[in-house]
Order: sequence, then C-alpha cells, then structure tokens
Amino acid sequence: MTNNMKKSFIAIIGSLRKGSYNRMLYEAAKKLLPEKIDFKEIPIKNLPLYNQDLEENFPKEARELKDSVKKADGIIFFTPEFNRTIPAPLKNAIDWISRPYGKNSIAGKPVYVMGATVGGVGTALSQYNLKQALLYLDANILGQPEFYLSMAGQKFNTNGELTDELTKNHLKQAMERFVSYTDQFSLIK
Repeated sequence: MTNNMKKSFIAIIGSLRKGSYNRMLYEAAKKLLPEKIDFKEIPIKNLPLYNQDLEENFPKEARELKDSVKKADGIIFFTPEFNRTIPAPLKNAIDWISRPYGKNSIAGKPVYVMGATVGGVGTALSQYNLKQALLYLDANILGQPEFYLSMAGQKFNTNGELTDELTKNHLKQAMERFVSYTDQFSLIK
C-alpha cells in the first residue's frame, strides 16, 4: 500500500453514554485526519458479555468486531476512566477481539490509545490499564505523543465540537503521528 492509497481506521469507544466526551473526541479526531483515511466507529454496545461457551458459535456482533479489527489499517481506542480503570464494555470488547485462543485479531495491528474525562487525571490510569492488555495481545501501540484530555467539559461546546485550540493542535499532531506510524505497517503488507 502506498502513502496515497486509502486507509481504513476504526475507532473503539469505551463509553456507551450518548453525550460521551470520548465520542466527541472521536468526532474531532475524524475531522483532523487526511481524506485518505476512512475512519469509522465500530460500536460495542450490543456485544454480549464474553462467555467462553459462546466461542463455538461466535455471536454476530463479536464476529463483526473481530473482522473489522482484522481488516483495519489502524485502530484508535477512546477510553473514559471509571474507578481508575477502563469501563466494562471496553474490557468486554477486548476479550472478544482476543478469542478464541490462538485467533487474536489485534496482534500486529498499529494501535493508538487516547481518552477524555471531566476529571483532572485525564484517563492516564485507564490508558495504562488498556495498554497493558493490548501489549499482552501483541498490538503495536504508538507510545508518543500521549493524549490525555482532562476537564473535557470545558473543551467542547454544547454542540459537541472541540473548541479549545491548544487541545485541537495537540490532537492534530497526535493524528498526524499515528497516520505516519501506520505507514510503517503498510510497507510490510
């Protein structure tokens, strides 16, 4: 794949809330990506709770998630922070992506992790926990720049648009860096 060819990125958003700041962050990131990137959310709200008994006949939603991860040129996780870790729906999605044993869909994939929260810690702890799981699954995580959006309620307007210029610039740099990072993997294909 050359640098001019269209790429497919997927977003996995850990928050199920309608007014989620992580969904707003996804929308802001989407606007900052070059046109050559097709970036869509893969919803996780309808995934059944992971149960090994279901592996013989994978649920449709889990199959679609695994297939999307396999086909993606890049994966960006948007995680809130609940009780200093990732939310249950996001952990559930990761469990489905990694199963059945030996058929982990995310191994070798370029991944970026970011998050937004109304608190002051900026999802640092949930991102740390998420990255631990992803590293175990052999995902290729872009480590720098880190992106922790704290005080998110002050950074978006009532229409959900990112209005803070400093945050916009940091997000643009992060997206440019991730696109560049995924180019390395395109050359390997």
